[in-house]
Amino acid sequence: MKRIMSVAVACLLLSGATLAYDLPAVNLGFTSFLDGGPPAGPGFYFTEYLQWYRSDDLVDNRGQQIGPFDLDVFVSLSQVIYQSDQAVLFGGKWGLDVIVPVVAFDLDPKGTPLTDNGGGIGDVLVGPYIQWDPIMGEKGPIFMHRFELQILTPTGRYSKNEALNPGSNHLSLDPYWAATWFIRPQWTASWRIHYLWNDTNTDPGAGAGTLQPGQAVHLNFASAYEILPKRLRAGLNGYYLKQVTDTEINDSSVGGRREQVVAVGPGLLWHISQNDHLFFNAYFEFEARNRPEGQRYNLRWVHHF
Repeated sequence: MKRIMSVAVACLLLSGATLAYDLPAVNLGFTSFLDGGPPAGPGFYFTEYLQWYRSDDLVDNRGQQIGPFDLDVFVSLSQVIYQSDQAVLFGGKWGLDVIVPVVAFDLDPKGTPLTDNGGGIGDVLVGPYIQWDPIMGEKGPIFMHRFELQILTPTGRYSKNEALNPGSNHLSLDPYWAATWFIRPQWTASWRIHYLWNDTNTDPGAGAGTLQPGQAVHLNFASAYEILPKRLRAGLNGYYLKQVTDTEINDSSVGGRREQVVAVGPGLLWHISQNDHLFFNAYFEFEARNRPEGQRYNLRWVHHF
């Protein structure tokens, strides 16, 4: 089936905020080192994420460039987390995660049919979760993990006439399991594995009545080594996204448009104090299909009250 560029909406929303054909943008690289638990125990946390995504390579289903274009996306995520000290399930303690995104575009389409809806508020994320206490060994923690039911709400700015929107105009469920394994006291490996399910966009434009993006698996992975005791960690970080079911337009599956991307790059974690932590991550994408391929730079500050 011929690709309908304006139906294959390039949604930009909170956790990843990058151009895509059908899928909402998700958490690609926003989280990385020591992801399996909060850095300072129970209480309130505030996190601010600043991310810049840059791409001039729009890729088709065969990995070939569709046409030249220039895209810069600037994202701010403001996150509030409450971690309780009350056990509710097998010793796991409940918590709540809320993220409000703000997105801005700088697009030069260069002859491609891409347009943008300007900057604005994206889709708000709400996520109840359960965090388990670390499993301890003789020399400190060995393993810690969490399960969260993330809900991406269709609250962001959206227009069916634009390819790039801060909002997606449909609900998504994106639950995940995050964990950190302390291979050695100074050496850690972390991962966050999501499964994305999307509801139907009932106003996609281009003459279509409905568009339901396919389901996808995506994950962040990172490994870091402690260079300065209790101060500085450095390592590698990456992400992977794979769409596993076809998108449906007007209740009919459409092949040849499943999305994919892989990215790897360096990262740093600076423990400013017990209650303040600063992350920097760079990512360089490859093996993209049906989406842009570019670079992503992420700065994240975590504060515990």
